[in-house]
Amino acid sequence: MKTINTPGAPDAIGPYSHAATVNGVIFCSGQIPLNPATMKLVDGGIEAQTRQVFENMKAVLAGTNSSLGHIMKTTIFLADMADFPVVNGLYAEAFGDHKPARSTVQVAGLPLGALIEIECIAVEAE
Repeated sequence: MKTINTPGAPDAIGPYSHAATVNGVIFCSGQIPLNPATMKLVDGGIEAQTRQVFENMKAVLAGTNSSLGHIMKTTIFLADMADFPVVNGLYAEAFGDHKPARSTVQVAGLPLGALIEIECIAVEAE
């Protein structure tokens, strides 16, 4: 197993790595909408936060020789399930024709008061 910490993604806010890889499979820690330069949550509600989460995911995956197109499974954590339609539309935009397996759950709270967190399992690019 190898752990990955990617310079382009926000620093981990706890004792964990951005991702761990084993046999070409990448297990990515959840990303919240932190701006990597400021380490603050982005303003602008669920749309801006979701877009930032995808940017953070792209940065982590780039550091593992992968991309959104290599994701096999995502789990979306929402502070409010009423945000699902907006998130679902942005998710479809981010993934296009690629449709990884997915779970979406509402949670009581997320780190730093984020509205969304997404974790994923991907494979390395060939």
